[in-house]
Amino acid sequence: MNANDMIFILLTGAVATALTDLWTLLRRHVFRTPLPNFGFVGRWIAHMARGRFRHDSIAAAAAVRAERAIGWTTHYLIGMAFTLLLPAFWGREWIHHPTLIPALIVGVVTVAAPFFVMQPAMGSKPSSGARVQSLVMHAVFGLGLYAAGKVVSSLLTGG
Repeated sequence: MNANDMIFILLTGAVATALTDLWTLLRRHVFRTPLPNFGFVGRWIAHMARGRFRHDSIAAAAAVRAERAIGWTTHYLIGMAFTLLLPAFWGREWIHHPTLIPALIVGVVTVAAPFFVMQPAMGSKPSSGARVQSLVMHAVFGLGLYAAGKVVSSLLTGG
């Protein structure tokens, strides 16, 4: 992977994540659903540095300095890391010619991270409705990967 490929990954992942965040704002406005609390993600990450990986309730865990900033940074870094799955499974060709189906597959498959890692480790027990919303949000992330990939690829190649 060359420098342009890494720029593509970082920009595409950041834009796709930002589009997902816009979706959550729209969802809040239309459906009155709560916004995600990335401060809790930051708290979880910060406690990992102290050797604690699992909590009965992350809300009950001791707050840490800059947890919101840590959480938001983690949110975007995860989006960028998930973007690496596209060239890993569909080759560098996807960077130059993004297609919808692989992006949607990555988006939907990444819902496994919160379902099977983050939520259990933070002591969260989301309702089935919240799980459906999470699945939709990750599908939106997949659409964002495709849309951002098309734009970023065009910008980087001048085409």
